Amino acid sequence: MQLHDSVALITGASKGLGLEIARAYAARGARLVIAARGTDALREAEAELSRTTEVVALAIDVSEDAERLVQAGLDSFGRIDVLVNNASELGPSPMPALADYDWRDLERVLLVNVLAPLHLAQLVLLDMRERGAGVIVNVSSDAGVESYPGWGGYGASKAALEHLSRTLGAELEGTGVRVYCVDPGDMNTEMHQLAEPGVDLSGLPGPAESAPAFVYLVERETAPFARVRAPDLVGAA
Repeated sequence: MQLHDSVALITGASKGLGLEIARAYAARGARLVIAARGTDALREAEAELSRTTEVVALAIDVSEDAERLVQAGLDSFGRIDVLVNNASELGPSPMPALADYDWRDLERVLLVNVLAPLHLAQLVLLDMRERGAGVIVNVSSDAGVESYPGWGGYGASKAALEHLSRTLGAELEGTGVRVYCVDPGDMNTEMHQLAEPGVDLSGLPGPAESAPAFVYLVERETAPFARVRAPDLVGAA
């Protein structure tokens, strides 16, 4: 699949990694459906990206309005070729130990980080399977496989997302739809700053360095499922 003239739906696309993925896809000629909760930042992203490609932008919560988001893409472009589930909920900041984690906060993290990506995948799969082509990319974290104190709630959600991704990939093998799970690596982002307030993150790379991996997975990867670290693909796209 080539990104040129394809349609990509990217959640959490108003800033950080989501915006960098949108920029990379737009530069390759993809049309975009972007979503985020913050209206002002989303409008700024829409204005910038619209100078390069066609853009539909919706200020929504993906855990509440998945149907409207997917339908907007179908109404505007007729199909969705690539879904990037990038939107994530960190949870309380500073992040509490699991012994002190309010279950209602964890419920919200799981809703946004696990159930919403699965719901969006189910919605786009209706058309992808019929056409026999499509790519679903779920953004994970090393916190989903490593036990970092304080990261238990967020990490548990990403571990669940990784298992869903792996199982979905196995179930879709042979259909032409590919599923990838991407650990973008440590980045200097607003979310990371909220996760570790007061920690100097200036030595970490920005999210732009991980974005090429998301191009590579669409255009060059052929496996029906893969779990990758974005830094390992730097220079490959």
